[in-house]
Amino acid sequence: MNSKPTTFDDLDRKIITALTAHARSSFAEIGAAIGLSATAVKRRVDRLRETGVITGFTVTVKPSALGWRTEAYVEVYCEGAAPPRRLAEVVRNHPEITAAMTVTGGADALLHVRATDVEHFEGVLERIRAEPFIRKTVSYMVLSHLLPESPEAGASQPAPQDASDLR
Repeated sequence: MNSKPTTFDDLDRKIITALTAHARSSFAEIGAAIGLSATAVKRRVDRLRETGVITGFTVTVKPSALGWRTEAYVEVYCEGAAPPRRLAEVVRNHPEITAAMTVTGGADALLHVRATDVEHFEGVLERIRAEPFIRKTVSYMVLSHLLPESPEAGASQPAPQDASDLR
């Protein structure tokens, strides 16, 4: 991947807006909407991918259709200073954690967790708390999504076939 700065103009923004709204749009459809040929759109998309502006294409799936019926955000508080690198190692070992980030404020990290049910979520929480440097967690169960079309309302991975393997 090229790390040189790239020119990013209004047409690039329009292409990204079109792909964000509907990633399956053809280059011809995007071109017709923004006044470019399909070939010109393809060249720009290729350049945006090569320079790392576009990092991939994905699909948004209703989590409950994949077996994820329980969702929570978990604040993680660590003993001492846990480096982000160490936190990243831990969260990668939990397939139920769909997003994780270090944050400002009292907590050291915030985790987005999806589980098949409350019992499964409790098992995930127990495994997270078993890490030696985790001092405490505070959980917030999601009741509903106020912005159902947001990326957070979607899923990027299916629930495990046998959730008992993860408990």
